Amino acid sequence: MALVHLNFESLYLNGNTDINVILPDRERSKSPSEFYGNGKKYKVLWLLHGTFGDYTDWIRKSNVELYACERNLIVVMPSGLNADYANWPGFGLGYNMYDYLTEELMPLIYNWFPASDKKEDNYIAGLSMGGFGTCIYALNHPEKFAAASAMSGCPMDMGADDENPARGMFEHRKVNQLQNTGGLEAYLDGVQNTWRLAKEKANDPQLPRLYFSCGTKDALLYDSYVKFQKYAEEIGLEATFEETEGYAHEWRFWDLSLQKSLEFFGLTDNNEGNAF
Repeated sequence: MALVHLNFESLYLNGNTDINVILPDRERSKSPSEFYGNGKKYKVLWLLHGTFGDYTDWIRKSNVELYACERNLIVVMPSGLNADYANWPGFGLGYNMYDYLTEELMPLIYNWFPASDKKEDNYIAGLSMGGFGTCIYALNHPEKFAAASAMSGCPMDMGADDENPARGMFEHRKVNQLQNTGGLEAYLDGVQNTWRLAKEKANDPQLPRLYFSCGTKDALLYDSYVKFQKYAEEIGLEATFEETEGYAHEWRFWDLSLQKSLEFFGLTDNNEGNAF
């Protein structure tokens, strides 16, 4: 595989930002002119990091490069600070992460790389904060993705008092989220409230196929995962849920869940190129 690191000035983030992009490698049976000039457009996985992370996380802590190589898949890994994949107009000159992915990064990838822009060729996934971000993009932009996978992250009822992540260190985060959007009512009516959006979009035929996964020892998210699974059944939201015994909020689980996500997406090992 080819690994591309791109640093560029973002209009929506109002400053330089970084992405890593995994690109399919040239098959040894083909010459450079045959491979690079074939005009083929590849399927794309938009892969989001979690809290405290950045564009390097998936490369450093998982086997994503191997999995992409086996599937001739383009993988795009952006940086999003701890912004919850939301717009933060009050931060500095403005840090509009929600708009950035669809309005700037997608056009960049589709026009600068051999990436297909067709809905059926695009998938989105993420862990923890990236799992919440996956829900935000999949539910607000169902026309852009064929399927989505939220690992250790799911829609949450922000209006309730029993959500585990609202306690402890995440209580301050919830306060910031609500202040950023102008209060609880504005948040509940906005694009980040995927709990509401899940109900509104439950019968939308354009909705991507949804996959939610969590480790049974994930003290941070497991209770919320179980709560959302019950809610999904109540509202008639079609989705696949899979919990794995013995795993916590950890990279061993996310690497395993990434493999299962790719299987759920229907991205099987079809590499006809290099065997070693």
